[in-house]
Amino acid sequence: MNSVDVISMGLRNMWRRKTRTILTVLGVIIGTSSIVIMLSLGIAMNENFRREIERMGSLNIININTHYIPPEAQGGGPTKEVKLDDKALAQINAIEGVEAVTPVMYTYWKFGAGKLVGHVSVIGIDTKVMEKFDFEVEEGRLLNESDTNALVFGAYIPHMFYNPKSNYYYGGSQDNVNLMSEKLIMTMNMEYGERRRRGQTGTNTEPLPEYKVKGVGILKQSDGESDYNAYMNINHLKKLQEESERARSRSSRGWNPYQDTSRDSYQNAMVKVKDINDVQKVQEQIMEMGFGAFSLTDILESMQKTAAGIQAILGGIGAVSLLVAALGITNTMIMSIYERTREIGVMKVLGAELGSIRRLFLFEAGLIGFAGGILGIGFSLLISFILNNVGISFMNFFGPMGEGSKISVIPVWLMAASIVFATLIGLISGYHPARRAMKLSALEAIKTE
Repeated sequence: MNSVDVISMGLRNMWRRKTRTILTVLGVIIGTSSIVIMLSLGIAMNENFRREIERMGSLNIININTHYIPPEAQGGGPTKEVKLDDKALAQINAIEGVEAVTPVMYTYWKFGAGKLVGHVSVIGIDTKVMEKFDFEVEEGRLLNESDTNALVFGAYIPHMFYNPKSNYYYGGSQDNVNLMSEKLIMTMNMEYGERRRRGQTGTNTEPLPEYKVKGVGILKQSDGESDYNAYMNINHLKKLQEESERARSRSSRGWNPYQDTSRDSYQNAMVKVKDINDVQKVQEQIMEMGFGAFSLTDILESMQKTAAGIQAILGGIGAVSLLVAALGITNTMIMSIYERTREIGVMKVLGAELGSIRRLFLFEAGLIGFAGGILGIGFSLLISFILNNVGISFMNFFGPMGEGSKISVIPVWLMAASIVFATLIGLISGYHPARRAMKLSALEAIKTE
């Protein structure tokens, strides 16, 4: 028998016993859809974790600091003294997979905008690589290398100003400021613009410098830390900081803990990695250099490990249904052999090859698995649609889920893998019955009926 004969005979035999075939296919449908839905819940959980972490910042960015204690020194052993200077940054930039590196300086300033004032965290960065660190502007532009007294503000900064004449403390009613057009004053004098109480006098022997600055851009809202910070050229920011610190020392006002007083090195830096899959590798190399390194992928990896455990349990529950379906296919094929004993004997007498008989039964078993896999995917997509529409509404009743969150996600690769797996289960289930059909004696088979 050629392949066409095998296919036509197989289809005819299955249709002849269509009730039993339909019930067997139904078992495969239930088994396939069970395992697909269970796995889709875990996949959706991973995607929701990833989406929530990405809202906190880029997964490709590594934050570096000098406050790292290696494991060998945590028990009281000697610590390695490291300096995060330009030489160290160049070494980090040379690591394979690194796209950009910038030193980071954290400072805290008082801003004045007409009658309004506000406290703003100003971060100094290397403006040459600012665009590579996923900064996007809603209005204006990013910083240029030649910018000095220019700043780019986070999305929430315009709402952080208040009128000190109507509010004695920060946290009262805030007013919006147009930071792109307003004339801005930046100073370390935290009393700037505040209304003094009666009898209160200043303690300055020398006023702290006040710098005229301008806003050149407002960042897009990211729901991350960049929304609450302003960004400035690090070299110019360091210059302004040093001038203010000298004036502060002369006025005996004390040291501001927000300031970084180092001159030839940095306390922090940021690294942008080209491929998210290389983040952990680059992070480990940085830590081997003696620096502390942290990225949002650390949190994501921990969450994914938890989700993987849950997904394995859910997948195991679904696999039980598919195992029952496999037993159903085996039972159907064995019953088919008993019912078609005479037919098998006639085929052998007429000279049918043993391989052809085996292919016939494997084709029927594989077709049951394939049909069950296809219909099972369709059923899974229907259930997934219901979960993502009706289920989300129900879940939001107990508490709002994040924007874009889903309960079930069925990617294309899962659909394809499920069809292949269901077909393979059918072939495996039909292998023993096919061998049994091959071993039947032709004369005994004919005598049976």
